[in-house]
Amino acid sequence: MPSLLNRYATPLITGLFLVSLVSGIALFFHIGPSAFHGMHEWLSMVLIVPFVLHIWKNWKPMLCYLRRAPMAISLALSAVAAAVFFLPAGGAGEQRDGPVQFRIASQVLHATPEVAAPLFGLTEDRLLARLQAAGMNTAASGLPMDEIAAAAGKSNAELATALLSTGG
Repeated sequence: MPSLLNRYATPLITGLFLVSLVSGIALFFHIGPSAFHGMHEWLSMVLIVPFVLHIWKNWKPMLCYLRRAPMAISLALSAVAAAVFFLPAGGAGEQRDGPVQFRIASQVLHATPEVAAPLFGLTEDRLLARLQAAGMNTAASGLPMDEIAAAAGKSNAELATALLSTGG
């Protein structure tokens, strides 16, 4: 069995890397089916197994690489490139909130009922009634909706469900 795994480690790395490459490019350019997201995440996790087998199979050559500057420089550059994505997107104190659709959802959930109601085809009073019907009894006109939910012990997911419900 170990020889079978060793025989397939490099070919599996190649195949899974190509899948990751294609799905990653599609995700970057926002093209193709939504299946690319799950494919990219899950098959990248599967890629770990053949990668570990490949390193195990080629441990002696890896040690040679690890003793030389190009490997240290490459690993350091890779770490710096990854770290850039953890820096704030704009000025001091500004944080990235993920993909644009999540940032939009965050803005809606942080809006007051008066501002958000028209987005759902509702009046402010009907939106407040909907929130109260969902157990958010502190719903009031001037408060951000995420604060209303938090005060009622509700999550943002429960708030979003209440906003999208047809009752109230």
